Amino acid sequence: RVTLLELMMVKVSDKNSVTSEEMNVFVRHADFLAVCFQEKCGAVLKLTAAAEAEDEEALVTIRLLDVLCEMTSNNGQLEHLQAFPGLLETAIDTLRLTHLAGKQAVNIFTATHAVTGQEEISHPAVGFKSHLIRLIGNLCYKNKGNQDKV
Repeated sequence: RVTLLELMMVKVSDKNSVTSEEMNVFVRHADFLAVCFQEKCGAVLKLTAAAEAEDEEALVTIRLLDVLCEMTSNNGQLEHLQAFPGLLETAIDTLRLTHLAGKQAVNIFTATHAVTGQEEISHPAVGFKSHLIRLIGNLCYKNKGNQDKV
């Protein structure tokens, strides 16, 4: 699943080679990806308690967020995802929970806290908060209703 999401990410982020037919496919799949993210976003929070950082559901959720960020960076998919019910609220709630989890334990979600001595930890959740903020920003872009919610 992670590999499939990475392939989707490459295709979505390559805006020059996407045909209008492929764009329609991405828009249809955006709903599915948004629902999956909403259902699985709590899996990433489990990484703060686990000694092992190889929770497959958490890795899938991280990649889902990456793909949603790329999709909302494209105007064709942005309006569709801005109107998706509950996606903005889920992103905001997850950001709050991630922030609290980072304060209560070792903060694995930001690069500034993932440095010990001279070595940087390459944890898969590093940057998760910044991607949540990017998604929230994209969902609020030129959308007064979403801006008011935030």
